[in-house]
Amino acid sequence: MMLSLRKAVRAGARSQQAMRMAAARFSTSETLSASDLKLEAYGINNSSATVYRNLSYEDLAKHEREGNEGEATKDGVFAVDTGIFTGRSPKDKWIVKQMPSAEHLDFGPVNQPVSEEIFDELYEKVVDYYGTVPKMYVNDLYCGASPASQRPVRFITELAWQAHFTRNMFIRPETKEEVNNFEPAFTVINACKLSNEKWKDHGLNSDVFVGFNIEKKVAIIMGTWYGGEMKKGIFSMMNTWLPLEGTLAMHCSANKGKDGSTALFFGLSGTGKTTLSADPNRALIGDDEHGWDDHGIFNFEGGCYAKTINLTEENEPEIYRAIKAPGALLENTMIKDGTPDYFDTSKTQNGRVSYPIEYIENFDKEQMGGHPKDVIFLTADAFGVLPPVSKLTGDQPMYHFLSGYTAKVAGTERGVTEPTATFSTCFGAAFMTLPPAKYGELLEKKIDTHKTNVYLVNTGWSGGSATSGASRMSIKDTRACINAILDGSILDADFQTEPFFNLQIPKALGKIDPKVLNPRDAWSDPAEYDAAAKKLADMFVENYKQFIKPGLKDFSAGGPPQN
Repeated sequence: MMLSLRKAVRAGARSQQAMRMAAARFSTSETLSASDLKLEAYGINNSSATVYRNLSYEDLAKHEREGNEGEATKDGVFAVDTGIFTGRSPKDKWIVKQMPSAEHLDFGPVNQPVSEEIFDELYEKVVDYYGTVPKMYVNDLYCGASPASQRPVRFITELAWQAHFTRNMFIRPETKEEVNNFEPAFTVINACKLSNEKWKDHGLNSDVFVGFNIEKKVAIIMGTWYGGEMKKGIFSMMNTWLPLEGTLAMHCSANKGKDGSTALFFGLSGTGKTTLSADPNRALIGDDEHGWDDHGIFNFEGGCYAKTINLTEENEPEIYRAIKAPGALLENTMIKDGTPDYFDTSKTQNGRVSYPIEYIENFDKEQMGGHPKDVIFLTADAFGVLPPVSKLTGDQPMYHFLSGYTAKVAGTERGVTEPTATFSTCFGAAFMTLPPAKYGELLEKKIDTHKTNVYLVNTGWSGGSATSGASRMSIKDTRACINAILDGSILDADFQTEPFFNLQIPKALGKIDPKVLNPRDAWSDPAEYDAAAKKLADMFVENYKQFIKPGLKDFSAGGPPQN
């Protein structure tokens, strides 16, 4: 029964994906009234406003130009400036604390609670404002390629380019009938031109407000024009809804081999998540956000949101070639004489481009795959003590998943000369709304059920710390490790136990120097290595203490041995 159901879901997904590719630019491009879409149900009463629903890229480009919302490059790609906010504003993200959602949420510095009264006051301000605007844009889209787990989401914006952004980032309906029958499970109302002047009275952090009311199935955005707030806001909601249904929501990239096998790549910025998942011999399922349900893995999104800093065709050909009209949308990228200058970071180092995923040449048309054969945790260890590859067993996958470790070279402005450890829960702490151990327990169930192999790959330094003059792992060796994982040859290796983290490391792997495989051998002074490894191991132990809570499973046995 389960097998036939899975086949049916897969067949339906393939059919849907074929339709999506055949009508990649399908749009209703409807001009409606607020009452046509029953926007009064949100409190938006505006009989004179024109509502543009699901506009095509061509129509959006016209509105963007006529509204002077930015400028077009010589190639016709539209570029916008998001003002003083060129990234998310995490200290201004709030979730209404109320039952029944409060029973499940992990409130704290990341998931800040706000009262229903404050949210309602600001919500009324937003919908009253929309009662006065002459026009608005509504995009009805989906989050999640899997029919079994996807959510219909509505975005209401005042700016055409923000409608353009959501059209890029989420999955578009494929038929007129689908649009006509669309019932949103959640709605985002973007009022970026408004701000909350009463923020001090409300006890908030600034006049920016990004608020979520799970029970009312609505979010509002005030005071920031940054497009990523809409994308990551829905990711946070998927991280709330899906795990409670037994589906794991993940901040990772994914690809698929020619044999259909799939792999997940987790990693924080600078670890190589995007680079290593972009493989000419494998199809890209997605580059950022995925789910793992009973049928396999699937992309949440319909597009990509890539950094443009120092972008060249040589170093990132897929991204570079995807920046084309009419779909691509540049954000906070300097334009000079009609040409993007990706090396000019005077505005921000977080210049971005969003584009439909079909603009990537080597992408998987289903945006789905079977249960992953391999899960790879990427870390850039600036302490230089972790092995280039190790196989995780027992509680180790969950321990390292919850730890979400990487490290960076510390700045020297204040005399800091040591690497700085960075721990981000589940490799995406800013978007995890439930207690972290819940995600760990769900990962454990998935990998046990589907016999998934899990590995830790260090793309950082070898033979010493980043501040000692040691070199970073060569991309050649890292690629060799990844290839050995994906083709399964690593499972034929003999393994030895590394003592400080209890990691299983191969004694030999292809043409990689065995001294590189065992990090202690790569250091000229073993005693210095031991001290550095002990220091990092202690940091892991101290960080993990936050996850040891009554009623939640403790995976600390998967961490460094404790005497």
